[in-house]
Order: sequence, then structure tokens, then C-alpha cells
Amino acid sequence: MASTTVTVSNAQDKTSPWFGGKSPMNASYGKLMMWFFLLSDAFTFSAFLVGYGMVRFMHPAYDPAVHGEFKFSTEYWPIPEYVFNAFPGFHGVHLPLVFVGLMTFILIVSSVTMVLAVEAGHRRDKEAVTKWMLWTIIGGLTFLGCQAWEWTHFIMGDPQSPYGAAGGFIGANLIQNQYGPTPFADFFFFITGFHGMHVFSGVILNLLVFHNTVYGVYERRGHYEMVEKVGLYWHFVDLVWVFVFTFFYLV
Repeated sequence: MASTTVTVSNAQDKTSPWFGGKSPMNASYGKLMMWFFLLSDAFTFSAFLVGYGMVRFMHPAYDPAVHGEFKFSTEYWPIPEYVFNAFPGFHGVHLPLVFVGLMTFILIVSSVTMVLAVEAGHRRDKEAVTKWMLWTIIGGLTFLGCQAWEWTHFIMGDPQSPYGAAGGFIGANLIQNQYGPTPFADFFFFITGFHGMHVFSGVILNLLVFHNTVYGVYERRGHYEMVEKVGLYWHFVDLVWVFVFTFFYLV
């Protein structure tokens, strides 16, 4: 009986060390779990990019003194500027990485609108949160549309490319590609596709937050913390794209 009484007393005593303390840096459980998830996801993307870097440098780079005029070849790793040089409506015009740069700009701008949505949430300004969340969604959808066009162009290839076709194959798949060694296309589909899946998931989450904001769910809760948690995910997706852009398109 005595031990039972002590147990109940300790369970009700909030000063007991078993009751728990303050949240780290005053972060809520939801934000803390989001940070844990983003940390694990960062390890995953890091492994993919490190793997890409290892395979990339296992293949010789293009050397004009050895290979002469640049042509797509399975002998050396392709230069991204010659692969991603197309732009919608400008067929045949050499615009190296311009379209990818536009995609990057759109995603960064969507991160800015997300910051504004989070700031408005701190002020509990429902109309401003609604407006900036809508712009963030539009930015995410635009990026996905651009990525769909880039994938389509990459898969279909360019029969009139002045740089030829490695192995005589036009376009790209998981077995062979027009641009160079097989792993080049494999990594392109895998890394950009994995990131695109994250962007798509982020757009879905943003749509849910937008819906709840419009219908006053967070206003009734008395806080807009969910906007901040989804914002953390969206900023992570944008940051990862900067590394993907650097590793895959610039190196």
C-alpha cells in the first residue's frame, strides 16, 4: 500500500524528474519531429549525391586535346552545359542551363513566399497566410511543370543535336542514353526524380494547409504552427535543390 501511494504521488508531482522538462529551445513536439525527419532525409540525399560524385569521377572527363571537338560519347562523362541547353520555344538555340536556372529561381522565390506565409502566421493574419500560401503552391506546381518538360526533352532526345548521339541511340532510358555513359541518365532520373517527389509531397502539404487556413482551422486553434512546420519542409526541399543543381548540373 505504501509503495502504491508513493507511485501515485510521484506521478502527480510535476517537479518529479520523471515528469519531463521544458522542450529543447522551446520547440513543440511537432517541430522537433519535423527536424528529426529532415535530418534523416538530409543523410539520404547526401548519400545519393556522394554516390553520384564517386561514379562521376570514375569516368574520364572530356579533354579537347585527347577527344577533339566535343561530341556525346560513352568514353567520357558528358558536360551538362551541352545536355541541358534547350528552352521551350527556342528549338535549336544553344542556351546552356538557362532553363534549369529558371527552375531554380522559381523554387527559391517560392521559398520566399513561404517565409512571408510563416511570418503572417505569427501575426495570425489569415488573409496574408492564405495569399502567400497560394503563391507558394503556384511556385511549386510551376517547378514541377518545368521538371516534367525537362524530363520529356531528356527522354525523347534531340535527333538534330550537333553533338551527335553516344552509341547511336537517341534519347535516354535506364539502359542507354544519347549523352554518354549509362549511369549519367540513371542518376538523373533517380536524383531529380527523388527530389521531384519531395516537391510534389510539399505541394500536397501546402494545399492542405491552404485549405485549413481558408476554413479557419488554425484561427480556431489559436496558432498557425502547422504553417511553420510545413514551411520547414519546403525550405529543406529548396535547399536540397541547390545542392542537386550544384552537383549534377555544374560539376
